[in-house]
Amino acid sequence: MLSSISSRASATRPAAPRSSPVAQQPRRGGCVIAEAARLEFIRGIPEPTTPEVRLSRSRTGASGSALFIFENPSIFEASGSLGDITGLFMEDDEGLLSTTDVKAKFVNGKPQAIEARYMMKSGFEWDRFMRFMDRYAEEQGLGFEKGAK
Repeated sequence: MLSSISSRASATRPAAPRSSPVAQQPRRGGCVIAEAARLEFIRGIPEPTTPEVRLSRSRTGASGSALFIFENPSIFEASGSLGDITGLFMEDDEGLLSTTDVKAKFVNGKPQAIEARYMMKSGFEWDRFMRFMDRYAEEQGLGFEKGAK
């Protein structure tokens, strides 16, 4: 099954519950301060380019993958001065997810896109990833579009 999350989607998913017994969330004046869900290629430097995300999951739900496609990401303009691209880092108030399976696409010798693949090997990892994507999609104004089987 393929699905994608993009800004051109027509339907939206309901947000997942945001409470996590594992994560300690900072408090200020009795209010919980939630960290923004963000994508980074270099730790500490958020990538503002919104990717297309293609999801696939095994029939049993035991494993899955997410393919992120960034067309002309801003990191191409600044990566030399800021450091090397070491992976794709997905951070939110629950913690950090990451992958080092990152590839650049070139056209006529110039970088055009970055593709990153995040593999999930259990239902728990899938659920954690979907909570991240729900937060990221909500903050970026994205929707969910179910693909053909």
